[in-house]
Amino acid sequence: MEILKQINYEPKNVVGGYTDRILRIDLSTQEISIQELPPEYKDKYTGGRGYAMQLIWDGTTSQTRYDSAENILVMASGPLGNEPSFPGTGKFIVGTISPLTSTFVDSNIGGHFGPLLKLAGFDAIAVSGISREDVVILIDGDARTISIAATPSYGEETDKGALSFGDRLLSEVGGGEYSDTVAAVTVGQGATNTKFGIVNSLYFDKKRNRIRSKQAGRGGTGTVMRYKGLRGIVTRTGLSKANGNNAIDKEGVRRAGSALREVVAKHDPEQLNLSAWGTTALSEYMDKFHLLPINNYQFGHSSESPKLFAQVFHDDYFSKKIPDGCYYGCNLACAKGAENITLKRGPRAGQGVGVDGPEYETVGAVTCMGIFSPDFILEYNWYCDEHGIDTISTGVVISFYMECFQRGFLTAEDTGYELKFGDEECASRLVHEIAAGEGFGKIAGQGVALGKDWVARKAAASQGVAENAIMAELDKFAMVCKGLEFSMYICKESLAQQGGYGFALKGPQHDEAWLIFIDQVHKELPTFEHKAEALKFFPLIRTWFNATGLCKLPWIDVRHPDAAATDTPSRNYPTLDYYVQYLNATTGSNKTLNDVLEDSERLAVLQKLINLRQGRGTRASDQIPLRAMGPAYFNEYESRADYYEEWLTEQLGAEYVPASPEERHELLIEKRKEAFQTLCDVVYKSKGFTPDAIPMRETVNKFGLLDEQADKLLAEFDV
Repeated sequence: MEILKQINYEPKNVVGGYTDRILRIDLSTQEISIQELPPEYKDKYTGGRGYAMQLIWDGTTSQTRYDSAENILVMASGPLGNEPSFPGTGKFIVGTISPLTSTFVDSNIGGHFGPLLKLAGFDAIAVSGISREDVVILIDGDARTISIAATPSYGEETDKGALSFGDRLLSEVGGGEYSDTVAAVTVGQGATNTKFGIVNSLYFDKKRNRIRSKQAGRGGTGTVMRYKGLRGIVTRTGLSKANGNNAIDKEGVRRAGSALREVVAKHDPEQLNLSAWGTTALSEYMDKFHLLPINNYQFGHSSESPKLFAQVFHDDYFSKKIPDGCYYGCNLACAKGAENITLKRGPRAGQGVGVDGPEYETVGAVTCMGIFSPDFILEYNWYCDEHGIDTISTGVVISFYMECFQRGFLTAEDTGYELKFGDEECASRLVHEIAAGEGFGKIAGQGVALGKDWVARKAAASQGVAENAIMAELDKFAMVCKGLEFSMYICKESLAQQGGYGFALKGPQHDEAWLIFIDQVHKELPTFEHKAEALKFFPLIRTWFNATGLCKLPWIDVRHPDAAATDTPSRNYPTLDYYVQYLNATTGSNKTLNDVLEDSERLAVLQKLINLRQGRGTRASDQIPLRAMGPAYFNEYESRADYYEEWLTEQLGAEYVPASPEERHELLIEKRKEAFQTLCDVVYKSKGFTPDAIPMRETVNKFGLLDEQADKLLAEFDV
């Protein structure tokens, strides 16, 4: 590779989980610098999320957009990432101003890049500016150099793909060989042509003897990376990963890790069995409880769903003899993969590939299009990763346009061909058009929020109807909030999950407030008060995992047997105790769980301030589409008429239920809307916000965030 700029540096040792350094790179000027952090910085802004948000808060303005030169792309692990003796420590976050939401987004991602970045001497890398030519960044802890290099070319087809390009890049950096001392993040052509481009985290898997990938899928982080002219970042270090955090209390780390590993080993097989099935285990549960998105979230159950249950993937596709995991030491090992899958469609038809996944969310993205083929899911999974686009947003976008056809808002004349639920050919065609920015894909690649405007204009012109009348209909089923497409859970029957999606600071994704399982499957949030309390607790503790470099699945998906004896089994306090022990042993702190929650709440308030500054933070931004609250159209009501009529009778008493099904549908929607607004009032109050979702001045001051910028911002809202 042609080196454009290079500096020498001395890697700083990790102590107590931190290096207290950030690598800063400005691609506009090719300036490379190392920012030394004062000790108090990590105490206030915990780990990956905290560092990313503070950099965005101080380094950008209300005018900053995803394609602004001053926008910052941050990749950071956290104090607890990189500890093979504790399960699930390979995580890091990618944070930036999102092209979909126009405010801060961070996406949690696995693999080896975060741990190796820390071992190479940095808690985070922060990239600003826009390069005049395509470049890669090389962080070589062994050679003690940091370089900006011209992006190498490996051939036209390979250069387009995030996986293909990354595979060749890792081989070149490794001197023609693969090694677990090298990891990379890359983007593909879809990041150039869409607003939901992803970042792929690539690492060498010794057991499968190939490069594998995990994804920062939500919010368009890859789009930002690609717009900056950055094709990849590679980090290398031969330092041992064992005790990579140089924990203050190594024995304490070992004890906490051993305790959690024992719980996972004993109880995962008798619960979700993620170690065998991966997250496809959720498919059967979601379908059974009418929570699996089908035909753009119209329905939650299908007689065809068993084709996609976990046992099918386990028996016919997954490599059962290879224990999996996206980082060393995780015995949950849920990162499944399939080998020697032959692609049937698209630009690589006939090629055999290894597929990493599918995860449940990708399965749901395909059923959302009305498709129930495991072969199609695996192909869709691989192509989205190779193209560098989010399987979730892509699925929701295609599903939205399919329903626009179903309800007569679009025709083949508008798009070039018909889009029908269940049609694998048209779905596959649109996936590739989206990634390449060709044909109708140019429109679809902009996401659902902008797509609504396009459809409204088209339909209004062709039907002679006012645009606002068309938009009112589209708003019922366009599954988007804050500019981000919904993740893959039907929430119309779960008020808790409706709040989880609506109040989620970065938009409706499962990462921040996944309450659907404990609400609808375990039935552990029976009252309004339980739901409201959960909407305060779970977003805080779930996002703390992101801040510290941890995977949350060993906690949320493997229930400790002692949790049943607690007042709130869903919080799984006995396992959370292991995490607090691990934190204290690593960093030398003496925190309680309440301290952890307060640290996380500080970050939540800071993120809320960023949202407000960027125009996404008021009550209006938390409003979800009608379909997220109930059956938006009568055909949805009819599909579960007995269920809905029983619900109305429970709420109102039989004498108050109207006689006609149409009137009952209207009344149901009215009651669901009322419940959501009441939930907003209660949750905002519990968080120390005004009724318009603005943090009270005392709330901001409580967490030491009332700086000059925050003071001015709150004054604009008369707070």
